Amino acid sequence: MRSKHLEFRIGKSTAYRIIPETCRAIWKALQPLYLPQLQQPDWEQVAKGFMESWQFPNCVGAVDGRHIKIQKPALTGSQYYNYKGFFSMVLMAACDANYKFTWVDIGQYGSISDGGVWANSEFARDLDAGLVELPPPKPLPQRDLPFPHVFVADEAFPLKTYMMRPFPRKDLTDDTRIFNYRLSRARRVIENAFGILTARWQILRKPLCCSPANAEDIFKALVCLHNFLMHCQGTMSGSDRRYCPPEYPDDGDENNGAWRIVGLDAYFKHLGMTGANCSGSVPKGMRKYLKDYFISPTGEAQAPWQRERALREHHNPQ
Repeated sequence: MRSKHLEFRIGKSTAYRIIPETCRAIWKALQPLYLPQLQQPDWEQVAKGFMESWQFPNCVGAVDGRHIKIQKPALTGSQYYNYKGFFSMVLMAACDANYKFTWVDIGQYGSISDGGVWANSEFARDLDAGLVELPPPKPLPQRDLPFPHVFVADEAFPLKTYMMRPFPRKDLTDDTRIFNYRLSRARRVIENAFGILTARWQILRKPLCCSPANAEDIFKALVCLHNFLMHCQGTMSGSDRRYCPPEYPDDGDENNGAWRIVGLDAYFKHLGMTGANCSGSVPKGMRKYLKDYFISPTGEAQAPWQRERALREHHNPQ
C-alpha cells in the first residue's frame, strides 16, 4: 500500500482506505454472481463435472485449507500464531471440477487447532446438520443401491457420510491403493485452484502486511476475481486463456502444472490434521463400497489406466 501511495501520488491514509473499500465493492458485486450459495441443481452440475473430468461419481467438490501468512496484528497476542511457527489466518475452501471455488471460509485464527478449523466452519456445521441442499443419494453408474453425494479431501479431514478421505497409508492393499488413486485425481483440483490463485495474484507471494479485517477483504475479492476470470475464459480456446492456460493445472496423474514452479509454499501453507481420524461404521462402509466399485469392471472401464498408475510405484520402487 505504501508503494501505491507513491505510484499514484496520493496520501498514505487515502491508499489504505481505497484498497479495502475496493475489495469490499468487488465482493459485493461479484459474490452473488460467481460465488453464490449453491442449490441442489447446482450441486448436480458439479457432480456431473467431476464424473466427466475426473471419473469420480457422486462427487460434489474437493475440500482443503491453507494457512495465509500475515504480519503480527497489533494487540492480538498469540491468537494468530500457529504451530508451524508464523502468524496466519486460515482459508478453507471447496471447488468444482473446473478449479472454481464453490465455498470459502476465511479468517479463522491461525492458532486454532487444525482439528478445530473445519469443525468451526459454518459449512461443516451445516453439512453435519443436513442443511446443505445436496442432491439426494443416487446409484453409481451400473448400480442399483443409492449412494450419497460426497466431497473428497486428503487424510487430514475426517471420514464422514458426506466426506471421503483416503485409506490410511499403513498396510495398503492393491485395491485400496486404486481407491486412493481415484480419490487423489479428484481431490487435486482444489490444490490446483489454490495454486492458480496464488500464482496469478502476486500479493499472495509474501506475508500480507495489513489488519486481519483488510486481509480477509483482500482474499474475498481475490476469490471472486478468480472465479470471474475462470468463468469468462472457460469457453475460450486453450491458446487464448491468459489467466489459466492449459499447461497451468496438474493433469491429475503424472504431470505437474506450471503454477508449481512459482514456489508458493513459503507463504501459503497446507493445513495439518483438520478432524478426528475416528469415524463411524457407516462412512467406513461407504468407502469400502466405493472401493469395490472402482475395482469392478464398470469402475475399471471408467479409468482403464488406474491399476497401472496406482500400483506402479509400489510394485516397481526406484
